[in-house]
Amino acid sequence: MKDFKNTDEILDFAIQNEQQAADFYDKLASESKQKSMQNTFLQFAKEEKGHKARLLKIKEEGIYEAPEAAVLDMKISDYLVSVSTSENMTYQEALILAMKREKAAFRLYMKLADITTNEDLKKIFINLANEEAKHKMNFELEYDDVVYKEN
Repeated sequence: MKDFKNTDEILDFAIQNEQQAADFYDKLASESKQKSMQNTFLQFAKEEKGHKARLLKIKEEGIYEAPEAAVLDMKISDYLVSVSTSENMTYQEALILAMKREKAAFRLYMKLADITTNEDLKKIFINLANEEAKHKMNFELEYDDVVYKEN
């Protein structure tokens, strides 16, 4: 991970990460053939854009407020093989990819929380990590409902 010189650099990095996540989900939505899959990915792109907006507001206003809440981890993604994006990806593959990406985002925010010395910012990153954990849980629930029940 990059060495950060100040809080603004950490926030800029997190903002960029949220934009990349939103772009990723928008791309998956545009490549999806199933309407339900498109809607799922568009909803997650919207949430990632909301995270970006929250981080931009924090950077501009210097206000660090975030509630903390624990999130259930079903650990389904821990036992699945990673997949790569492709135009012909199945719904199952898309869910696996999304779960893995959300898990990576969770780890990133926890790492950022560990390296910042600003206690308020630390809470923000923990909150964002929990948001990413919620996304992962939603994908795991969908995987459980759709994939496991089909098999």
